[in-house]
Amino acid sequence: MTRHIRRAAAFCALLLAALLVNAARVQVVRSEAYDGNPANRRAAISRYAQPRGDILVGGVPVTGSRDTGEQLRYERTYLDGPLYAPVTGFASQVYGTTFLEHSGDGVLSGSDPLLASFPLWDDVTRGRPAGGDVVTTLNPRAQRAAFEGLDGRKGAVAAVEPSTGRVLALVSSPSYDPAALSGNDARAERAWARLGGDPDRPMLNRAVRQTYPPGSTFKVVTAAAALDAGVITDLDAATDSPAPYRLPGTRTRLTNEGDGCEDAPLRDAFEWSCNTVFAKLGVDTGLARMTRTAQAFGFNDLDVRIPFAVAPSTFDTSLDRAQLALSSIGQYNTRATPLQMAMVSAAVADGGQVRTPYLVERTTRRGGATVSTAGSRPSRQAMLPSTARRLRELMTDVVREGTGVNAAIPGAIVGGKTGTAQHGLGNAGIPYAWFVSWAQDVRDMEPRVAVAVVVEDGSARRGDITGGGMAAPIARAVMEAVLD
Repeated sequence: MTRHIRRAAAFCALLLAALLVNAARVQVVRSEAYDGNPANRRAAISRYAQPRGDILVGGVPVTGSRDTGEQLRYERTYLDGPLYAPVTGFASQVYGTTFLEHSGDGVLSGSDPLLASFPLWDDVTRGRPAGGDVVTTLNPRAQRAAFEGLDGRKGAVAAVEPSTGRVLALVSSPSYDPAALSGNDARAERAWARLGGDPDRPMLNRAVRQTYPPGSTFKVVTAAAALDAGVITDLDAATDSPAPYRLPGTRTRLTNEGDGCEDAPLRDAFEWSCNTVFAKLGVDTGLARMTRTAQAFGFNDLDVRIPFAVAPSTFDTSLDRAQLALSSIGQYNTRATPLQMAMVSAAVADGGQVRTPYLVERTTRRGGATVSTAGSRPSRQAMLPSTARRLRELMTDVVREGTGVNAAIPGAIVGGKTGTAQHGLGNAGIPYAWFVSWAQDVRDMEPRVAVAVVVEDGSARRGDITGGGMAAPIARAVMEAVLD
Protein backbone atom coordinates (compact mmCIF):
# COMPACT_ATOMS: atom_id res chain seq x y z
CA MET A 1 0.00 0.00 0.00
CA THR A 2 2.81 2.39 0.92
CA ARG A 3 4.48 1.65 -2.41
CA HIS A 4 1.34 2.69 -4.32
CA ILE A 5 1.13 5.93 -2.34
CA ARG A 6 4.76 6.72 -3.15
CA ARG A 7 4.12 6.09 -6.85
CA ALA A 8 1.01 8.26 -6.80
CA ALA A 9 2.93 11.01 -4.99
CA ALA A 10 5.78 10.82 -7.52
CA PHE A 11 3.31 10.95 -10.39
CA CYS A 12 1.59 14.01 -8.86
CA ALA A 13 4.96 15.68 -8.39
CA LEU A 14 5.78 14.95 -12.02
CA LEU A 15 2.46 16.48 -13.12
CA LEU A 16 3.12 19.54 -10.95
CA ALA A 17 6.59 19.94 -12.45
CA ALA A 18 5.11 19.62 -15.93
CA LEU A 19 2.56 22.32 -15.10
CA LEU A 20 5.30 24.62 -13.82
CA VAL A 21 7.44 24.03 -16.91
CA ASN A 22 4.47 24.72 -19.19
CA ALA A 23 3.58 27.86 -17.23
CA ALA A 24 7.18 29.05 -17.57
CA ARG A 25 7.09 28.27 -21.28
CA VAL A 26 3.87 30.24 -21.75
CA GLN A 27 4.87 33.19 -19.57
CA VAL A 28 8.54 33.48 -20.50
CA VAL A 29 9.44 31.65 -23.71
CA ARG A 30 6.17 32.21 -25.61
CA SER A 31 5.10 35.48 -23.99
CA GLU A 32 6.02 37.67 -26.95
CA ALA A 33 4.17 35.45 -29.39
CA TYR A 34 1.03 35.49 -27.25
CA ASP A 35 1.30 39.22 -26.60
CA GLY A 36 1.51 39.84 -30.33
CA ASN A 37 -1.38 37.57 -31.24
CA PRO A 38 -4.27 39.66 -32.63
CA ALA A 39 -6.73 37.50 -30.73
CA ASN A 40 -5.17 38.46 -27.39
CA ARG A 41 -7.04 41.53 -26.13
CA ARG A 42 -5.38 41.64 -22.72
CA ALA A 43 -2.80 44.22 -23.82
CA ALA A 44 -5.50 46.51 -25.20
CA ILE A 45 -7.68 46.02 -22.12
CA SER A 46 -4.72 46.82 -19.87
CA ARG A 47 -3.74 49.84 -21.98
CA TYR A 48 -7.17 51.45 -21.67
CA ALA A 49 -7.91 50.29 -18.12
CA GLN A 50 -6.62 53.56 -16.64
CA PRO A 51 -6.75 57.23 -17.64
CA ARG A 52 -4.11 58.35 -20.10
CA GLY A 53 -1.68 61.06 -19.02
CA ASP A 54 -2.17 64.58 -20.37
CA ILE A 55 -0.50 66.95 -22.82
CA LEU A 56 -0.09 70.40 -21.26
CA VAL A 57 0.00 73.82 -22.89
CA GLY A 58 0.79 76.78 -20.67
CA GLY A 59 0.52 74.49 -17.65
CA VAL A 60 -3.07 73.51 -18.54
CA PRO A 61 -4.11 70.06 -19.89
CA VAL A 62 -5.52 70.15 -23.41
CA THR A 63 -6.35 66.43 -23.25
CA GLY A 64 -8.30 64.23 -20.90
CA SER A 65 -9.82 60.76 -20.48
CA ARG A 66 -13.49 59.68 -20.34
CA ASP A 67 -14.71 56.57 -18.50
CA THR A 68 -16.90 54.71 -21.00
CA GLY A 69 -17.69 51.79 -18.68
CA GLU A 70 -16.83 49.41 -21.53
CA GLN A 71 -14.15 46.74 -21.80
CA LEU A 72 -11.74 49.32 -23.28
CA ARG A 73 -12.61 51.58 -20.42
CA TYR A 74 -10.96 54.98 -20.91
CA GLU A 75 -11.33 56.99 -24.11
CA ARG A 76 -9.30 60.07 -25.08
CA THR A 77 -10.87 63.54 -24.94
CA TYR A 78 -9.55 66.89 -26.19
CA LEU A 79 -9.99 70.50 -25.13
CA ASP A 80 -9.98 72.79 -28.18
CA GLY A 81 -9.21 69.77 -30.34
CA PRO A 82 -8.92 71.55 -33.72
CA LEU A 83 -6.66 74.23 -32.21
CA TYR A 84 -4.07 71.76 -30.93
CA ALA A 85 -4.54 68.83 -33.34
CA PRO A 86 -1.27 69.55 -35.25
CA VAL A 87 0.55 69.19 -31.93
CA THR A 88 -1.35 66.50 -30.03
CA GLY A 89 -2.35 64.34 -32.98
CA PHE A 90 -4.90 61.71 -31.99
CA ALA A 91 -4.98 58.67 -29.70
CA SER A 92 -7.50 56.22 -31.11
CA GLN A 93 -8.48 52.79 -29.82
CA VAL A 94 -8.74 51.68 -33.46
CA TYR A 95 -6.36 53.82 -35.54
CA GLY A 96 -3.42 54.21 -33.15
CA THR A 97 -1.58 57.41 -32.30
CA THR A 98 0.05 60.35 -34.10
CA PHE A 99 2.30 63.32 -33.27
CA LEU A 100 2.80 63.93 -29.51
CA GLU A 101 0.26 61.24 -28.67
CA HIS A 102 2.59 58.88 -30.54
CA SER A 103 6.06 60.16 -29.65
CA GLY A 104 5.04 60.54 -25.99
CA ASP A 105 2.98 57.36 -25.83
CA GLY A 106 5.27 55.57 -23.38
CA VAL A 107 4.88 58.33 -20.79
CA LEU A 108 1.20 59.05 -21.50
CA SER A 109 0.15 55.39 -21.36
CA GLY A 110 2.27 54.59 -18.30
CA SER A 111 4.40 52.00 -20.13
CA ASP A 112 7.67 53.99 -20.02
CA PRO A 113 10.08 52.16 -17.64
CA LEU A 114 11.17 55.53 -16.21
CA LEU A 115 7.72 55.89 -14.61
CA ALA A 116 8.02 52.66 -12.62
CA SER A 117 9.02 53.00 -8.96
CA PHE A 118 9.74 49.24 -8.71
CA PRO A 119 10.48 48.03 -12.25
CA LEU A 120 11.22 44.39 -11.39
CA TRP A 121 8.03 44.03 -9.37
CA ASP A 122 6.02 45.64 -12.17
CA ASP A 123 7.53 43.14 -14.61
CA VAL A 124 6.43 40.25 -12.42
CA THR A 125 2.93 41.59 -11.72
CA ARG A 126 2.58 43.16 -15.19
CA GLY A 127 1.38 46.26 -13.40
CA ARG A 128 1.31 49.62 -15.17
CA PRO A 129 2.15 52.92 -13.43
CA ALA A 130 -0.24 55.85 -13.84
CA GLY A 131 0.25 57.70 -17.11
CA GLY A 132 2.57 60.71 -16.93
CA ASP A 133 2.23 64.13 -18.58
CA VAL A 134 3.96 65.79 -21.54
CA VAL A 135 4.62 69.50 -21.01
CA THR A 136 4.91 71.44 -24.27
CA THR A 137 6.76 74.64 -25.13
CA LEU A 138 3.69 76.22 -26.77
CA ASN A 139 2.50 79.71 -25.98
CA PRO A 140 -1.32 79.34 -25.83
CA ARG A 141 -1.97 82.94 -26.88
CA ALA A 142 0.34 82.65 -29.88
CA GLN A 143 -1.25 79.34 -30.87
CA ARG A 144 -4.75 80.84 -30.78
CA ALA A 145 -3.66 83.98 -32.63
CA ALA A 146 -2.25 81.84 -35.45
CA PHE A 147 -5.35 79.63 -35.60
CA GLU A 148 -7.77 82.56 -35.66
CA GLY A 149 -5.60 84.42 -38.16
CA LEU A 150 -5.79 81.61 -40.68
CA ASP A 151 -9.56 81.44 -40.05
CA GLY A 152 -10.03 78.10 -41.79
CA ARG A 153 -8.04 78.99 -44.91
CA LYS A 154 -5.57 76.37 -46.06
CA GLY A 155 -2.16 77.18 -44.67
CA ALA A 156 0.11 76.94 -41.66
CA VAL A 157 1.97 78.93 -39.03
CA ALA A 158 5.15 78.06 -37.14
CA ALA A 159 6.70 80.25 -34.44
CA VAL A 160 9.90 79.63 -32.47
CA GLU A 161 11.94 81.35 -29.81
CA PRO A 162 15.19 82.34 -31.59
CA SER A 163 17.54 82.01 -28.61
CA THR A 164 16.44 78.48 -27.65
CA GLY A 165 14.55 76.80 -30.50
CA ARG A 166 11.41 76.37 -28.37
CA VAL A 167 8.35 76.00 -30.61
CA LEU A 168 5.83 78.64 -29.53
CA ALA A 169 3.07 77.97 -32.06
CA LEU A 170 2.36 75.22 -34.58
CA VAL A 171 -0.91 75.55 -36.47
CA SER A 172 -2.28 73.85 -39.57
CA SER A 173 -5.53 74.77 -41.28
CA PRO A 174 -8.10 73.47 -41.96
CA SER A 175 -8.00 71.30 -38.86
CA TYR A 176 -10.16 68.60 -37.27
CA ASP A 177 -11.26 67.39 -33.84
CA PRO A 178 -9.15 64.34 -32.86
CA ALA A 179 -11.82 63.33 -30.32
CA ALA A 180 -13.91 62.06 -33.24
CA LEU A 181 -11.40 59.22 -33.69
CA SER A 182 -10.90 58.28 -30.03
CA GLY A 183 -13.43 55.46 -29.64
CA ASN A 184 -13.97 52.12 -31.34
CA ASP A 185 -17.57 52.46 -32.49
CA ALA A 186 -19.20 53.23 -35.83
CA ARG A 187 -18.90 56.96 -35.23
CA ALA A 188 -15.10 56.71 -35.20
CA GLU A 189 -15.19 54.68 -38.42
CA ARG A 190 -17.40 57.26 -40.12
CA ALA A 191 -15.14 60.12 -38.94
CA TRP A 192 -12.06 58.29 -40.24
CA ALA A 193 -13.65 57.78 -43.63
CA ARG A 194 -14.86 61.38 -43.80
CA LEU A 195 -11.51 62.90 -42.80
CA GLY A 196 -9.54 60.60 -45.08
CA GLY A 197 -11.74 61.48 -48.05
CA ASP A 198 -11.77 65.24 -47.47
CA PRO A 199 -9.97 66.96 -50.39
CA ASP A 200 -8.76 69.71 -48.02
CA ARG A 201 -6.81 67.07 -46.04
CA PRO A 202 -7.51 68.36 -42.52
CA MET A 203 -5.33 65.66 -40.93
CA LEU A 204 -2.26 66.84 -42.86
CA ASN A 205 0.05 68.81 -40.58
CA ARG A 206 1.00 71.54 -43.03
CA ALA A 207 3.36 73.22 -40.55
CA VAL A 208 5.82 70.31 -40.45
CA ARG A 209 4.73 67.67 -42.98
CA GLN A 210 4.03 69.79 -46.07
CA THR A 211 6.73 71.49 -48.11
CA TYR A 212 6.09 74.49 -50.35
CA PRO A 213 8.13 76.60 -52.75
CA PRO A 214 9.19 79.38 -50.34
CA GLY A 215 9.24 82.06 -53.03
CA SER A 216 10.86 85.33 -52.10
CA THR A 217 11.23 84.42 -48.41
CA PHE A 218 14.17 82.28 -49.59
CA LYS A 219 15.93 85.50 -50.59
CA VAL A 220 17.00 85.69 -46.93
CA VAL A 221 19.13 82.59 -47.55
CA THR A 222 20.43 83.92 -50.88
CA ALA A 223 21.38 87.25 -49.32
CA ALA A 224 23.17 85.45 -46.48
CA ALA A 225 25.19 83.34 -48.93
CA ALA A 226 26.12 86.37 -51.05
CA LEU A 227 27.14 88.49 -48.05
CA ASP A 228 29.16 85.68 -46.48
CA ALA A 229 30.91 85.05 -49.80
CA GLY A 230 31.75 88.72 -50.26
CA VAL A 231 29.79 88.91 -53.52
CA ILE A 232 28.02 91.89 -51.92
CA THR A 233 30.02 94.13 -49.61
CA ASP A 234 27.93 97.30 -49.60
CA LEU A 235 24.17 97.15 -49.05
CA ASP A 236 23.71 100.47 -50.84
CA ALA A 237 25.99 99.96 -53.83
CA ALA A 238 24.40 99.40 -57.24
CA THR A 239 24.41 95.82 -58.47
CA ASP A 240 25.04 94.75 -62.04
CA SER A 241 21.52 93.35 -62.44
CA PRO A 242 19.65 93.81 -65.71
CA ALA A 243 15.87 93.86 -65.71
CA PRO A 244 14.56 91.70 -67.24
CA TYR A 245 17.25 89.11 -66.54
CA ARG A 246 17.85 86.37 -69.08
CA LEU A 247 18.38 83.05 -67.35
CA PRO A 248 21.89 81.76 -68.23
CA GLY A 249 21.96 79.47 -71.25
CA THR A 250 18.30 80.08 -72.11
CA ARG A 251 16.07 82.58 -73.88
CA THR A 252 13.80 82.85 -70.83
CA ARG A 253 13.57 86.35 -69.40
CA LEU A 254 12.86 86.78 -65.70
CA THR A 255 10.88 89.87 -64.76
CA ASN A 256 9.78 91.68 -61.59
CA GLU A 257 6.40 92.59 -60.20
CA GLY A 258 7.33 96.30 -60.13
CA ASP A 259 9.74 98.81 -61.61
CA GLY A 260 13.04 100.12 -60.30
CA CYS A 261 14.90 96.81 -60.00
CA GLU A 262 17.52 97.33 -62.69
CA ASP A 263 20.95 97.47 -60.99
CA ALA A 264 19.14 97.99 -57.66
CA PRO A 265 21.30 97.92 -54.50
CA LEU A 266 20.76 94.94 -52.22
CA ARG A 267 18.89 97.10 -49.71
CA ASP A 268 16.32 98.23 -52.29
CA ALA A 269 16.16 94.81 -53.97
CA PHE A 270 15.41 93.13 -50.63
CA GLU A 271 12.90 95.76 -49.59
CA TRP A 272 10.92 95.50 -52.84
CA SER A 273 11.72 91.82 -53.54
CA CYS A 274 13.43 92.16 -56.94
CA ASN A 275 13.56 88.73 -58.58
CA THR A 276 16.13 89.76 -61.17
CA VAL A 277 18.66 90.95 -58.60
CA PHE A 278 18.45 87.81 -56.45
CA ALA A 279 18.40 85.37 -59.35
CA LYS A 280 21.64 86.85 -60.66
CA LEU A 281 23.02 87.07 -57.12
CA GLY A 282 22.51 83.33 -56.66
CA VAL A 283 24.31 82.61 -59.92
CA ASP A 284 27.18 84.93 -59.00
CA THR A 285 27.49 83.32 -55.56
CA GLY A 286 27.66 79.87 -57.13
CA LEU A 287 26.05 76.51 -56.48
CA ALA A 288 28.61 75.35 -53.92
CA ARG A 289 28.22 78.36 -51.62
CA MET A 290 24.45 78.50 -52.08
CA THR A 291 24.20 74.81 -51.18
CA ARG A 292 26.48 75.19 -48.18
CA THR A 293 24.47 78.09 -46.79
CA ALA A 294 21.09 76.47 -47.43
CA GLN A 295 22.20 73.31 -45.66
CA ALA A 296 23.59 75.31 -42.75
CA PHE A 297 20.09 76.78 -42.32
CA GLY A 298 18.64 73.26 -42.22
CA PHE A 299 17.75 72.42 -45.82
CA ASN A 300 18.37 68.79 -46.88
CA ASP A 301 18.42 67.66 -43.23
CA LEU A 302 16.60 64.32 -43.08
CA ASP A 303 16.69 63.94 -39.30
CA VAL A 304 14.73 66.89 -37.87
CA ARG A 305 12.41 65.78 -35.04
CA ILE A 306 10.52 67.96 -32.55
CA PRO A 307 10.11 65.09 -31.26
CA PHE A 308 7.92 63.76 -34.12
CA ALA A 309 9.45 63.77 -37.59
CA VAL A 310 9.53 66.89 -39.76
CA ALA A 311 9.48 66.58 -43.56
CA PRO A 312 12.88 67.59 -44.98
CA SER A 313 13.11 70.95 -46.71
CA THR A 314 15.15 70.71 -49.88
CA PHE A 315 17.63 72.71 -51.93
CA ASP A 316 18.75 70.88 -55.07
CA THR A 317 22.50 70.25 -55.09
CA SER A 318 22.79 69.47 -58.84
CA LEU A 319 21.60 72.52 -60.75
CA ASP A 320 22.64 74.25 -63.93
CA ARG A 321 22.99 78.04 -63.85
CA ALA A 322 19.44 78.74 -65.00
CA GLN A 323 18.00 76.37 -62.42
CA LEU A 324 20.23 77.92 -59.76
CA ALA A 325 18.85 81.36 -60.64
CA LEU A 326 15.27 80.16 -60.10
CA SER A 327 16.19 78.21 -56.97
CA SER A 328 17.77 81.34 -55.51
CA ILE A 329 14.38 83.07 -55.54
CA GLY A 330 12.65 80.12 -53.89
CA GLN A 331 11.30 78.48 -57.04
CA TYR A 332 12.24 75.49 -59.21
CA ASN A 333 12.96 72.55 -56.84
CA THR A 334 13.43 74.56 -53.65
CA ARG A 335 10.90 73.41 -51.03
CA ALA A 336 10.45 74.30 -47.37
CA THR A 337 8.16 73.62 -44.45
CA PRO A 338 6.84 76.59 -42.49
CA LEU A 339 8.89 75.38 -39.52
CA GLN A 340 12.06 75.51 -41.65
CA MET A 341 11.35 79.08 -42.73
CA ALA A 342 10.70 80.06 -39.10
CA MET A 343 14.17 78.63 -38.37
CA VAL A 344 15.64 80.78 -41.16
CA SER A 345 14.09 83.90 -39.65
CA ALA A 346 15.18 82.85 -36.16
CA ALA A 347 18.78 82.46 -37.32
CA VAL A 348 18.81 86.07 -38.54
CA ALA A 349 17.39 87.15 -35.19
CA ASP A 350 19.93 85.14 -33.19
CA GLY A 351 23.18 86.33 -34.73
CA GLY A 352 23.35 83.60 -37.36
CA GLN A 353 22.79 80.67 -34.98
CA VAL A 354 20.32 77.95 -36.00
CA ARG A 355 18.88 76.36 -32.87
CA THR A 356 17.40 72.87 -33.04
CA PRO A 357 13.62 73.29 -32.65
CA TYR A 358 11.81 71.36 -29.93
CA LEU A 359 8.21 71.07 -28.76
CA VAL A 360 8.46 69.17 -25.45
CA GLU A 361 9.85 71.02 -22.44
CA ARG A 362 9.71 68.04 -20.08
CA THR A 363 7.79 64.91 -19.14
CA THR A 364 6.50 64.29 -15.64
CA ARG A 365 4.89 61.65 -13.46
CA ARG A 366 1.24 62.04 -12.57
CA GLY A 367 2.18 63.87 -9.37
CA GLY A 368 4.36 66.38 -11.23
CA ALA A 369 7.84 64.94 -10.57
CA THR A 370 10.08 65.43 -13.61
CA VAL A 371 10.96 62.31 -15.62
CA SER A 372 12.95 63.96 -18.41
CA THR A 373 13.72 67.44 -19.75
CA ALA A 374 14.61 68.87 -23.14
CA GLY A 375 18.15 69.58 -21.95
CA SER A 376 20.71 71.48 -23.98
CA ARG A 377 20.06 71.59 -27.71
CA PRO A 378 22.71 71.59 -30.45
CA SER A 379 23.08 74.62 -32.70
CA ARG A 380 25.09 75.54 -35.78
CA GLN A 381 26.30 78.76 -37.38
CA ALA A 382 24.38 79.44 -40.61
CA MET A 383 26.14 82.73 -41.41
CA LEU A 384 28.61 85.17 -39.99
CA PRO A 385 27.32 87.32 -37.10
CA SER A 386 28.09 90.40 -39.20
CA THR A 387 25.92 89.02 -42.00
CA ALA A 388 23.09 88.37 -39.54
CA ARG A 389 23.31 91.99 -38.35
CA ARG A 390 23.03 93.30 -41.90
CA LEU A 391 20.11 90.97 -42.65
CA ARG A 392 18.31 92.20 -39.54
CA GLU A 393 18.76 95.69 -40.91
CA LEU A 394 17.34 94.66 -44.29
CA MET A 395 14.37 92.83 -42.75
CA THR A 396 13.61 95.82 -40.53
CA ASP A 397 13.51 98.04 -43.64
CA VAL A 398 10.96 95.70 -45.24
CA VAL A 399 8.55 96.19 -42.34
CA ARG A 400 9.25 99.88 -41.85
CA GLU A 401 8.75 100.99 -45.42
CA GLY A 402 8.67 98.04 -47.80
CA THR A 403 6.34 95.17 -48.69
CA GLY A 404 5.92 94.06 -45.06
CA VAL A 405 4.42 97.17 -43.47
CA ASN A 406 1.36 95.18 -42.38
CA ALA A 407 3.56 93.39 -39.81
CA ALA A 408 4.58 96.55 -37.95
CA ILE A 409 3.89 96.57 -34.20
CA PRO A 410 3.92 99.83 -32.20
CA GLY A 411 6.59 99.74 -29.50
CA ALA A 412 8.42 96.82 -31.09
CA ILE A 413 11.25 96.23 -33.55
CA VAL A 414 10.04 93.93 -36.30
CA GLY A 415 11.89 92.45 -39.26
CA GLY A 416 10.27 90.55 -42.10
CA LYS A 417 10.31 89.27 -45.64
CA THR A 418 7.34 88.71 -47.91
CA GLY A 419 6.98 86.02 -50.53
CA THR A 420 4.53 85.03 -53.24
CA ALA A 421 5.39 81.54 -54.51
CA GLN A 422 4.27 80.29 -57.91
CA HIS A 423 3.45 76.62 -58.33
CA GLY A 424 1.55 74.15 -60.47
CA LEU A 425 1.94 73.24 -64.14
CA GLY A 426 3.07 76.36 -65.92
CA ASN A 427 2.72 78.25 -62.59
CA ALA A 428 -1.04 78.09 -63.10
CA GLY A 429 -1.88 77.35 -59.46
CA ILE A 430 -3.09 80.01 -57.04
CA PRO A 431 0.14 81.50 -55.62
CA TYR A 432 1.11 80.79 -52.02
CA ALA A 433 1.37 83.87 -49.82
CA TRP A 434 4.37 83.77 -47.44
CA PHE A 435 5.71 85.94 -44.66
CA VAL A 436 8.68 85.29 -42.36
CA SER A 437 9.54 87.62 -39.51
CA TRP A 438 10.99 88.17 -36.05
CA ALA A 439 10.16 90.69 -33.33
CA GLN A 440 11.42 92.15 -30.08
CA ASP A 441 10.04 94.71 -27.69
CA VAL A 442 12.07 97.92 -27.70
CA ARG A 443 13.06 97.09 -24.10
CA ASP A 444 14.32 93.61 -25.01
CA MET A 445 17.97 92.81 -25.54
CA GLU A 446 17.19 90.29 -28.31
CA PRO A 447 14.25 89.11 -30.44
CA ARG A 448 11.76 86.89 -28.62
CA VAL A 449 9.89 85.30 -31.49
CA ALA A 450 10.39 84.28 -35.11
CA VAL A 451 7.41 83.36 -37.28
CA ALA A 452 6.67 81.84 -40.67
CA VAL A 453 3.21 81.97 -42.24
CA VAL A 454 2.02 80.42 -45.49
CA VAL A 455 -1.50 80.81 -46.89
CA GLU A 456 -2.34 78.36 -49.66
CA ASP A 457 -5.84 79.53 -50.46
CA GLY A 458 -5.73 83.28 -50.89
CA SER A 459 -9.46 83.47 -51.69
CA ALA A 460 -8.75 86.56 -53.76
CA ARG A 461 -7.97 87.59 -57.30
CA ARG A 462 -4.62 86.16 -58.37
CA GLY A 463 -3.05 89.60 -58.74
CA ASP A 464 -4.09 90.56 -55.21
CA ILE A 465 -2.41 87.60 -53.49
CA THR A 466 0.70 88.82 -51.65
CA GLY A 467 2.62 87.75 -48.58
CA GLY A 468 2.46 91.28 -47.22
CA GLY A 469 -1.29 91.51 -47.64
CA MET A 470 -2.38 88.04 -46.49
CA ALA A 471 0.34 86.43 -44.40
CA ALA A 472 1.92 89.44 -42.66
CA PRO A 473 -1.16 90.34 -40.56
CA ILE A 474 -1.26 86.77 -39.22
CA ALA A 475 2.43 86.93 -38.31
CA ARG A 476 1.86 90.27 -36.60
CA ALA A 477 -0.92 88.81 -34.43
CA VAL A 478 1.32 85.90 -33.38
CA MET A 479 4.24 88.19 -32.57
CA GLU A 480 1.99 90.52 -30.56
CA ALA A 481 0.70 87.55 -28.57
CA VAL A 482 4.25 86.58 -27.59
CA LEU A 483 5.46 90.12 -26.86
CA ASP A 484 2.42 90.92 -24.73
